[in-house]
Amino acid sequence: MKLEGKSIAFLGDSITEGYGVSDRANNRYDNRLKRMCGLKAVYNYGIGGTRLAHQSTPSDNPRHDLCFCGRAYNITKEADVILVYGGVNDYLHGDAPIGQYGDKTPATFWGGVYFLMSFLRKTYSDKTLVFLAPAHCQRKTYSDLEPSDAPSKREDAMPLLNYVQIIQRQAQDFGIPVLSLYDSLGLDPKDPEIYRTYTVDGLHFNDEGHGVLANCIRDFLEALPEA
Repeated sequence: MKLEGKSIAFLGDSITEGYGVSDRANNRYDNRLKRMCGLKAVYNYGIGGTRLAHQSTPSDNPRHDLCFCGRAYNITKEADVILVYGGVNDYLHGDAPIGQYGDKTPATFWGGVYFLMSFLRKTYSDKTLVFLAPAHCQRKTYSDLEPSDAPSKREDAMPLLNYVQIIQRQAQDFGIPVLSLYDSLGLDPKDPEIYRTYTVDGLHFNDEGHGVLANCIRDFLEALPEA
């Protein structure tokens, strides 16, 4: 897909918002993509702490409960491409149960992914839709190879890879391409050197990490066929 002259809307969480970036206007991944690819415009819908699925118990910070499913209604119709990058907060601290394939409401993670993809496919039928599944992370007392130990998590909580696989599986039904950063980004902060060089805390990327992220997304988008 030729990117020059296109507009891209980015729906995401704190990584898309730019937490950990010293100069968001120049170094955040969406703005890097705009400069690198000659994009006409980028629209950033990143809000830290947010999840794809609904939260049943309100968070201490109400802003964190502005889930992707609700915010999808605000995406501009001016965008040629809609890129959704989320799921790590569902893994880390979201209290929605995993649910099962076939769920269609945002009360479960399966249902939240379905609802979001279904809504975007119907509402933005003339746009190119792309999902980014979460990258590896290393947080405090646990790694992404284990279920999160946050007190808000349910008994059915799973390692991060399972959340990635749910996004990939549900996307097959809608014909939505998925870039699995878990598999493709090449940055796993369980490696201490990668942790120090590319992240600020094992989850959020620093300026160097956003550079790697932007390059990975560019390569994926450019390899997509024209709509």
